[in-house]
Order: sequence, then C-alpha cells, then structure tokens
Amino acid sequence: MNKRLLEIIVIFIVLNQLLVACISDNEQNLYPEIGLRITSKENMTYFIDPVSGSDKNDGTKKELPWKTFKRLNKLILTKGNKIEILSPGTFRESLFLVGQGTSELPIILNFAQGKYNFFTQNSLKRKLHISNSNDAPDSLKAIAFYILKSKHIRVHGNDAQINFRGKAIIMSMNKCDNVIVENLKFDYERPTVSEFKVINSTKNFADIQIHKDSKYGIKDSMLVWIGDGWKHNVKDLCQEFDPKTQKVSRKHLPLSNSHFSELTKNKVRIYPNENRMLKEGLVYQNRNTFRDYAAIFMEEVKNIQWKNINIYFMHGMGFVAQFSENITYDSLIVKPNENSGRTCAAWADILHFSGCKGEIKVLNSYLSAANDDAINIHGTHLRITEKISNRKIKVRFMHPQTFGFDAFYPGDSIEFVRAKTLLPFSQNLVTIIERLNEKEMQLTLNNDVPNNIQTNDVIENISWTPKVTIRNNKIVQIPTRGILVTTRGKVIIENNEFIKPNMSGILISDDANSWFESGYVKDVTISNNKFIDCGDPVINIHPENLVIENEIPVHKNIKIVNNQFLENKSKIFSSKSTSNIIFSNNLVQSTINTKIEDLINIEACSNVDIIDNSLLINTDNYYSLK
Repeated sequence: MNKRLLEIIVIFIVLNQLLVACISDNEQNLYPEIGLRITSKENMTYFIDPVSGSDKNDGTKKELPWKTFKRLNKLILTKGNKIEILSPGTFRESLFLVGQGTSELPIILNFAQGKYNFFTQNSLKRKLHISNSNDAPDSLKAIAFYILKSKHIRVHGNDAQINFRGKAIIMSMNKCDNVIVENLKFDYERPTVSEFKVINSTKNFADIQIHKDSKYGIKDSMLVWIGDGWKHNVKDLCQEFDPKTQKVSRKHLPLSNSHFSELTKNKVRIYPNENRMLKEGLVYQNRNTFRDYAAIFMEEVKNIQWKNINIYFMHGMGFVAQFSENITYDSLIVKPNENSGRTCAAWADILHFSGCKGEIKVLNSYLSAANDDAINIHGTHLRITEKISNRKIKVRFMHPQTFGFDAFYPGDSIEFVRAKTLLPFSQNLVTIIERLNEKEMQLTLNNDVPNNIQTNDVIENISWTPKVTIRNNKIVQIPTRGILVTTRGKVIIENNEFIKPNMSGILISDDANSWFESGYVKDVTISNNKFIDCGDPVINIHPENLVIENEIPVHKNIKIVNNQFLENKSKIFSSKSTSNIIFSNNLVQSTINTKIEDLINIEACSNVDIIDNSLLINTDNYYSLK
C-alpha cells in the first residue's frame, strides 16, 4: 500500500476516534444533532443490554452489548441496521433515533419481552408546541423515544411493557416517513391522575381509600398528590366513576376548601362532606388540568402505523398527530391493567388529530377510561387580524392552548370563512409564510385578498383536511364525547359500539369563536353502529355559527343508516344548519313512550329524509314508522 495513503488512513482513524471521544465526554452533545453523528455501515446489528451491558463494549456483538442508548444516539442508521435490546431493565436516557432504511431493508428496533422502567430526569428534553396542549409553551418536555428525519423504521415490542417514572412523551416522531410501531405496552408507575374510593359518607365527613399507586401527603390539612418529579394540591374538578353502572362523569367538588386528616395509611377523612358531595361506593379521579404534554406526539410525519398497542396509562393529550399524513391505528387497547385496580387510563383525549391530511384510520380498537374525548379530528381556524396589502394578510392563533406550530406551507390552499356564519366566501393560495411571533404570522397570497373581510373572520388551511375511517371499535367510559370530527374529507364511522359516553356519542361541530376547531363536513356516513346509553343528543350535528344566513347550510351530505340506539334520552339525533341528511333504517329501543319524530331535532336544515326507522318501547315487538 502507498505509504502516503496509509498515513492518511491512520490520520482519519485517529481523528474519528477523537471525534467520538469528544462527543462522549461533552455532556452538551449527549444528544447530538444529525450533523455531528457518524453514519453506520449498512446491515449492522447493535446490541443493548441494560442489565449486563457496558458502553465501553463494541456493541456489535451479542456477547459485548452496550448498556444504554448513548452510543447509538451518535449514529445515523442506514438500511438493514438492527437494534436488539437483549433483556428488560432500566433506562435513564432517551433513544434518539435517526436513520434511513428502505422498504426492503428497514431499520428494526427489537425489544426483548419483559418489563422496562424509564426514568425521565436525564432524558432528552425539547420545547414543543402541541395543538390543544400548549399551557406550558416554554417548558422542556421529556421524550423517551425520539425519531427524527427518518424513513422505514420498524419498532417491534414483542409484548414488552415500558413503565414511566415521571412525565414523558412516550414517543415523538418528527419529519418521518413509513414508521410501524407494534406489540408494545405502556404504563406509569405513578399515574398523573390520582384515584380514591369513598368507603363511608356522612353529612359531616367522608372516608376515602386512596389507591395504592396514588402517592400523597397532607400538609396544613390539605391533601397533596405526589408523583415522580411533580406534585399538586387536590383539585376541585373530579371524574366520578360508578363501578356498578360503569359510567363516568365530571364533577366540580369543593375539595380545595375541605380539610384532610390521615386515619391510617391510604385511608383519609375529608371534612366537610357538604350535602354528601362524595358518594359512598364511587371512585373519584383527580388531576391537574394544566396541559403540558402529549403522550405520543407526531408532527410532519406520514405513513405511520400503530398496531397492537396496549396503554394502561398515559399522561397528556393522548396520541397527537399534528400536520401529518396517513395515520393508522389498528388494535389499540386503552384501558387500565386488569390487575391494577385503577379506573383511568388516559389523562385527557385518547386520539387527537390536528391539521392532518391523507387518510386517518382507527380500526379494531378499544378506547376507554379517559378524562376527555376518545377521538377528536379537526383543523384550526386562524383569525384575520389585518389586511396588510392587496396580497398580504396577518393572521393569529386564537385559542390559548393552540399556537406556535406551522399552520401553513407554501402552496397550501386556504379558505376565507365568516366567523358569525361559518360560511366560506373566498379561496386563495399561500406563497410565503413569515412567522412574526408564536401566535401571529404574515401570509403572502397568490391572488388578491377579498375586499369584504369582516371583523373576526378566519381562514382555514383546506389542503390539510383528511379522509377518516373509524371502524370496528368499542368506546367505553368516556366523560365527554365518543367522536368529534370536523373535516371536509370523506368520513366513514361504521360497526362501532358507543357505550355510555357522558355526552354525545358523535359530535360534528365547527367553530370560529371558542376552540377555533375547523371546519365543515361534506360527506359523512354513520352506519351499523350501536349506541348504548349515550349523552343527549346521541348524534349531534352542531356547528357553532352565531348567525344562520338565509338557511345556507354549514354542513352537508350526512347519512345515518342501519344503526341501533339503546337509549332513554329525549333526543337521539339533533342537527343544525345542515343540508342533505338521510336518517333511515335505524332501530331505536327506548324507555320513553314516544315517536321517532319526537326523538329528533332539526333546525335550519334542508333536504332531510327521515324514513324507515323502527322504534321498540319496552316490548318484544317494534313497529315501523315511514
């Protein structure tokens, strides 16, 4: 070999080793950006054993595994790379994965079966703006598994269970394509929703049994919930769960004005129990409603699949997909572990989609025991605050929990919408986006801005409105709505069971004055579902328009067919400002001696067909109304 070439090779090896050492020793680069990483060879396998491994090992041999993710976090993975976690154990740092696999040779992460603990103190932390969850915009969120700018990733859990010790985003994906996560279980050692059961209730006091997983203290006669890295006083907003009826509802109770004393371990007396506000035999769930996290966060990703995932508890706004494309959930089970004695599995929503496109699919899943909606799908209306020039406008995020993220991309189509009527009055294309601050941006448009903008009018990004399929799911123990959906893409909701949500089983809204969740629907089919003891009305088409303009509809083309309603509610269906409604071939079983027509409320709607529905009132027979 040429002597000069040999010297160059030696120098390169030495410099490379110095670079690795520098990164290893520099705490600031524990999670280096992509540019600081070393590219892995193709078809390499890396081994990690949190019990017996060592980061001084080679890591590429099963008998010499690494102990942590630190060495892996310094690599850009390539096609055919595999990560084998050989045994369950404890991790105190995040996995920050960057890699480019292919469909034929994806990057694979394999977990050994068993139970893992993840501690958040030394984890990767990032500032994130998350839709409907931005109460703490400047806080750093701990992320357990972070996948960035990656393609063709496969995460195989093999039924492994990961327990979290402290608040964490379980997994965050950003700018990723084609990721599959399957066969994993997630739980919290100390859930951020605390629970207690009332074992004795009198006029003057109530005795409660605090769940063994709900750590607490009593200071100055006040009950303080204590978790891993967090604590807060007991809150007045509770969720009341009745084990007999399996129904859950929200209650505002004056707990913050009560006094607490410990009788024995996990047994506490509350004074006073005004008018027996706490009911004997019921379970109460208590949380701090400050929205600081999402449980799983996906932003600017596409072609993502979650399969056979069990959630026993998750903190934050559930699974949040934000400006993402083609998201599928199949066989997702969200409910407390049967052996835990808990009644809550989700701190807020279970599935939340904000400004997505492509196809959203929720299939064969069991969604239960949440503190908010099971599924919420919407866009965001931004208010027009100024017309700067003929082709420039200033717009603003209006809701205090939704702001700071990219709401438009060059080439996106937008629609101008009247705030009062929710009716569109113009369309345009975005060519340039200038961020002015976290809540405001200036948009340059392809065509002239309309001259008839009124106070508080809004725009919607109509390039990001997904098709939705929600099929073969069971929705149980939900304090609010089973499904909220507002998208102009085709919506199919079929073969689902809605069991006792405290509010409507399905809500189709649209508003530009409160949550600013857009927009109108154009094609919705609700078929072959079973609605059991839902809130009133069971299906609610309710745009929040303040003015009905010449009976022009906000929503259109809604078909509700072949469903079963087992209800004692006064209304099974209510609709406002909607055209082209078909409500047919539905079976209603009711304890109310009434007629089908009396169970339906129609306001400012047109082309409504209510035909061939059947009503059964406490008998073995039913009759048909045409």
